[in-house]
Amino acid sequence: MPDSLRELWLRGIAFNAAAPADVLTRLLDEAAGEAGSLMCEGRDLHDAVTDVALRHPAERIRRALARNLHVDPARLAPLASDPSGLVRAYLAGGPRLQPRWVRPLPDDILVTFLTAQEGGEDGRLTEQEIAGELWSSRQVPPSFPRDMAGHDHPALRLYAAFQWQSLTAAQRDALLDDPDPAVREAARKGGRQLDPATVEAELPPIGSRNRRFVLGTCALSPAVVEQCFARDEVYPLARNRHTPADALARLARHPDTEIRKLVATRPDLGPEAAELRQDPDEDVRMRARLQSSIRAWAEFEEVQKVVDHGPDCTCPITRPATEPSPDWYVACAASEEPVLRRGAASWPGLPAELVGTLALDDDEEVRIRLACHHPLAPPRLLLDVFVTRPAHRPHLLTLPAFPRTGRAHLVGHPDPEVRALAAADPGLPEPPLEDPDDAVRRAAATNPTLTPETLETLLTDLRTAEGAAANPSLSVPRMHALLDHCLSGAAIPQTGARRWTTTPL
Repeated sequence: MPDSLRELWLRGIAFNAAAPADVLTRLLDEAAGEAGSLMCEGRDLHDAVTDVALRHPAERIRRALARNLHVDPARLAPLASDPSGLVRAYLAGGPRLQPRWVRPLPDDILVTFLTAQEGGEDGRLTEQEIAGELWSSRQVPPSFPRDMAGHDHPALRLYAAFQWQSLTAAQRDALLDDPDPAVREAARKGGRQLDPATVEAELPPIGSRNRRFVLGTCALSPAVVEQCFARDEVYPLARNRHTPADALARLARHPDTEIRKLVATRPDLGPEAAELRQDPDEDVRMRARLQSSIRAWAEFEEVQKVVDHGPDCTCPITRPATEPSPDWYVACAASEEPVLRRGAASWPGLPAELVGTLALDDDEEVRIRLACHHPLAPPRLLLDVFVTRPAHRPHLLTLPAFPRTGRAHLVGHPDPEVRALAAADPGLPEPPLEDPDDAVRRAAATNPTLTPETLETLLTDLRTAEGAAANPSLSVPRMHALLDHCLSGAAIPQTGARRWTTTPL
């Protein structure tokens, strides 16, 4: 048996949606090579397969499982304390190809990582290095610091103290009086962020890494504000929630259009909003019109996610620590301003009747955002966006509502990626097995309408073997027979150049 066919069959079976647990478990055998790792990382798994992979002696299998996006993360909890530091780091770092819908790790896994005293029995990584992977992975929800402010473990209260401005007043008071001295010191340092005199005294020098952060997040004294204007460092002030009203008024009249854009939608903007609605710049005028609908910082943040991005934005989709009220989203859905309707379309809790309305909206970006963000977006809309906006295709294919049928009309589309989508549609009379594009032929070979005889032929063709092995209509005994030969290296009895024998192997 050619090694190339063997690898194609193994990969195909690894991603065959109809493969039962006993078939998939065989792919965890060392003889299956990288197919087992690809499977553990790249698809949903039966509980029985997950159980075997969790305690598999091969580290590469556990590392691959740690990056799995499809398995319930709660099932992966044992990997947070795996003997291998690399396995822990892979779980902390998240999936290799990070999805747009950011899936936070459960609190118990986060707590395990952040309270670990060592980085694994192999000693290849420290607990600090693994925690570093976690912080950069987007798997820590924004609400986590508040949730940990009263935790029994001081390391978690210490983490909460470092996120000072996200805490409530009561939580801050408790941390300032914490029994642990390190937590008290971190809380004291956090409190200095809101003391203008202290911020002025400790202001990092010009050009330092932290200066921009301080100017953009901390409470500033009048002297520091004046320094910013004198040195043209006003960009951070436009984003700083603590910028005083008089400085905000000056920013609203700043000659730089980008600065006026930044302040035009702030909820704390005063009479200057009326001036900005008459601004010479069209974008500034549009943002200033939105300002009357923005009365809280949570609303401001949601609008910012829209105004600074275009229809092909593929930024991560996260759950904010503080959300606007449902009533605000409902009001936005009925707004005459497309930007506000785009914001409403981005909220997954929007009522079904409004989803139906926005699915027909005249603004294309409203429809795109609805397709990418809302679980009730009509399947036809998901398909339309897939065809017209290639940037969103990887994300749309992960959505449960994406249509698996009704795509046959696209089989002649000029884009091969669209033809490949159509090629697997079970409603297609004749899958395009001779399409000039490799990916289309491979997709056509997965079409469940193909007869067993046709599948046998496709299994011996290097162009279609992987797709045929992934075909859900392939019988389970046939899957086992293929694995018998792949894992043993035995020769494959054949009759003819491209046909399998009909007798059992």
